[in-house]
Amino acid sequence: MVNRTVAPKIINAVDFHLALPPYKKYTLKNAVEVYAIDLGELDTLMVNFVFSAGNWFEEKNLVAASANYLLKNGTSKKTALEINEHFEYYGSFLSRACQNETAEISLHCLGRYVNELLPVIAELITQSTFPQEELDIYKKNMQQRLQVSLMKSDFVAGRLIDAYLFGDKHPYGRFSSLEDFDALQQQEIRNFHTQYYQQGHCAIFLAGKLPKDIIEQLDDNFGSLSLGGLNEKAKNKAHQIIPAAEKKYNVVNDANGVQGSVRIARNFPNRHHPDFQKVGMLNNIFGGYFGSRLMANIREDKGYTYGIHSYLMNHIEQSAWVISTEAGKDVCGATIEEVYKEMRLLREELIGEEELQTARNFMIGTILGDLDGPFHVAGRWKNIILNGLDENYFYNGIGIIKTISAGQLQELAGKYLQPEDFYELVVV
Repeated sequence: MVNRTVAPKIINAVDFHLALPPYKKYTLKNAVEVYAIDLGELDTLMVNFVFSAGNWFEEKNLVAASANYLLKNGTSKKTALEINEHFEYYGSFLSRACQNETAEISLHCLGRYVNELLPVIAELITQSTFPQEELDIYKKNMQQRLQVSLMKSDFVAGRLIDAYLFGDKHPYGRFSSLEDFDALQQQEIRNFHTQYYQQGHCAIFLAGKLPKDIIEQLDDNFGSLSLGGLNEKAKNKAHQIIPAAEKKYNVVNDANGVQGSVRIARNFPNRHHPDFQKVGMLNNIFGGYFGSRLMANIREDKGYTYGIHSYLMNHIEQSAWVISTEAGKDVCGATIEEVYKEMRLLREELIGEEELQTARNFMIGTILGDLDGPFHVAGRWKNIILNGLDENYFYNGIGIIKTISAGQLQELAGKYLQPEDFYELVVV
């Protein structure tokens, strides 16, 4: 019997043993790869279709995002209303998302109803018609949303810093205009859908309490579709990064505004670079969580902002290191000075053992949260697989968090936290 009068022993998170639950891999008749995480006791299921159909592959701005968004807005057999009512009837949720390299269709449902829902998803992939009236409504709605967003300094800052880092013609740096929506044509969206959904490359991620016949159901509904490959032109498509020549920018978006949006950023390699995971630890101490140095200085001590954070961009081909905050426009300059001060301290002084241990515990705790439940586990695996990595990447990351020294972090700060390497933007 547990002695309730004695407090349990406190164990640091770094002493936990973390294991990434494995997936089972299947291959459909058309060579589509399926990654299955069979976990959980509840009758819930996620089916995530990931297509190589992001804006990386479009020839014209907004075509990829529009094709993805409008997938649910009509097929040769069903109207948009009928499609939505079908998924709602079975208590399910179908979402779409378009990123830079990939586009997704995600189904969350009860496992017992998946056989009623997969055929309709197959219909979206093969028979979406992108009705002109739905496209017209979409264009008007998105233009109105864009007009509102352009009044916000943080939205404008996010667009501009990406363009400075990668170039405004690069998929990572390209942003939309009202005229881009006007220029969208039904046929070019249909053509994109044909090439990158009907005949493109797809991977499927399953998570939850999986029905015993789920692979057979996937094979029946998708195994005969032309989803196993991607033509060589698309697979080898490359985009040149052309960063801006100037490094410092001040943009007036609202002359009467009282707040400014600050972005300080530099280009950075992707996850395959040996320093990527190590810099993840340095970034955490610098500005990656609520107990970081940027938060302690600029929020808690100076009171310039409600929050400031730094992060590595989640892109496949290239990344960037970004510091982001909103502050009163009269203290934006002082905020930037304090950011550079914290960079200098990391370059010149060793991180104390207590601060380092706190950061280790936080990062391990975050990973523990990411392993809580089948959907989170699937998210971890998806990130690893889509980036062309394997489980060693996960365990190497754990090892770095637990063992990287203050001296190694100082060396990384000297290598990557040099102010002259950063773009600096203030939008007020």
